[in-house]
Amino acid sequence: MDWLLTEIRAALDGIYGGDELRTVAKALCCEGLGVSDSTYYLRGSVPLTAVQQAWLHRALRRLRAGEPLQYVLGTAPFGGLALRVDRRVLIPRPETAQLVTLVAALPAVTTVLDVGTGSGCIAIGVAKACSATSVVACDVSADALAVARGNARTAGADIRFVQADVLDTEAARGLLPKGITCIVSNPPYIPLMERVLMERRVTDWEPSLALFVPDADPLLFYRALARLGRTDVLAGGGWMAVEVNAAFACETAHLFTLRGYADVRVQKDMFGKPRFVVCRK
Repeated sequence: MDWLLTEIRAALDGIYGGDELRTVAKALCCEGLGVSDSTYYLRGSVPLTAVQQAWLHRALRRLRAGEPLQYVLGTAPFGGLALRVDRRVLIPRPETAQLVTLVAALPAVTTVLDVGTGSGCIAIGVAKACSATSVVACDVSADALAVARGNARTAGADIRFVQADVLDTEAARGLLPKGITCIVSNPPYIPLMERVLMERRVTDWEPSLALFVPDADPLLFYRALARLGRTDVLAGGGWMAVEVNAAFACETAHLFTLRGYADVRVQKDMFGKPRFVVCRK
């Protein structure tokens, strides 16, 4: 085990450091190579096969090139699930799992529409947490929907998937079911000018379509969601629950208030940042 960790640390020196390097090393060993937790922590003997050695060399080369660990492993954890991910979809973040918990706690929710589903993480999380709830998920990207469908099959989640562009309200309305009791979304919300401040591990690898909005219109997708919610897609009294840019949480809440939504509130994430807006039609 020691020789294996030495090889990993030497290969990733300068790419990762400290706790992050230890996390990556453990993931490569346990998730990538199948080393048991007990062998890892007790530093037991780990003879690698030729196939395992080849996989490790490829994985280290990809990590050195800046590729995210989750894409290298092919999976990302999300609320107790292991979801398949690749460059077609955004890597699920832990705070987004709180959005699933939030939706599951809302009263009188029988049907949920996940807008911009990506990997399917929110839709699958809701379907697993609320087995009696009917779930529909949409995305503008056919590639993302392919990933989401695969994840739903693996998780045993019964979800209807629809390709639709929420920015085109009328077209989306024609494709989506009516009378939904909750619309949930984690839409793109990072102004493009912030790209230069972000890690290249994110900007060079994760899909820009799922991350960025124009600098002049950071609330672009929330206006579209508010419009969609005012149609017959969302039932009267139905909920809207969205993840937001913490820097624009108050502005997003105000937008929904101006569009006639009631009971508008901002909720914080696990890091104490204003991260979610919830309201009713």
